[in-house]
Amino acid sequence: MLGRRRVPGLRREELAQLAGVSPDYYVRLEQGRSHHVSESVLDAVARVLRLDGTEREHLINLARSAGARSRPAGAPRQRIRPGVRVLLDMMQTVPAFVLGRRLDVLAWNPLGDAVNGFSTWPAGQRNVVWRTFLDPRARTFYRQWNTVAAETVAFLRLDSGRHPGDPQLTALVGELCVTSPEFARLWAAQQVKDKTSGAKLLHHSLVGDLDLAFETLTLPGEPDQMLVTYTAPPGSPAGERLQLLANWTVPGTLVAKSSAPSTGDGADASL
Repeated sequence: MLGRRRVPGLRREELAQLAGVSPDYYVRLEQGRSHHVSESVLDAVARVLRLDGTEREHLINLARSAGARSRPAGAPRQRIRPGVRVLLDMMQTVPAFVLGRRLDVLAWNPLGDAVNGFSTWPAGQRNVVWRTFLDPRARTFYRQWNTVAAETVAFLRLDSGRHPGDPQLTALVGELCVTSPEFARLWAAQQVKDKTSGAKLLHHSLVGDLDLAFETLTLPGEPDQMLVTYTAPPGSPAGERLQLLANWTVPGTLVAKSSAPSTGDGADASL
């Protein structure tokens, strides 16, 4: 369950002693054979392994999934609230889009589409992970492709811990492991990382390089949906290029329809 230990210099016996549990119990914990593990034990293990907050959350999710008697058959259909659609429509000067489970692209506004080209992605492949690893254009679009690839897989691993037993996630990971050696290597590394804010360095085929900042906001009442925005300082080269893209976009017009995500759960992603 725990995968590769964060502190490779420690033997299992030493790690168990520092965490205050028996070596046998720790082995069962690593293998996912200990049910109903207390949070105090998990906190102790996280402390010894020097896990950060995101990694600790992932550890707790893994422990809960191992102790569950049954696993969910799959995630419910992902739907965008009407108010979120209106919010996207009103954000005419900011590229914005909504990501759901498995990093499926659920909705976007015109400028978000102008930057990312969501409406040009094949209907069954509107998924950030699929596009990052299997769309050849991604390696040019993301100027720091290696960084984007690693962060994308680390977030997908975090999502897998939050929703164990999701057959659509299993299908997506299976396809990517078979078709992308880079994804298979990163998935095997078992790194976890949340996506909150940072820099996004893009190369747009029409306006050139875009040095943007991104913010990821979890939607109230929808813990599995994230509103992502791109910004650039006014007057900066990236800001001027975003304005150029905005001028080419008809104000108030949204993409009429975005189809189900790559794993085919029939999500209602219309805008």
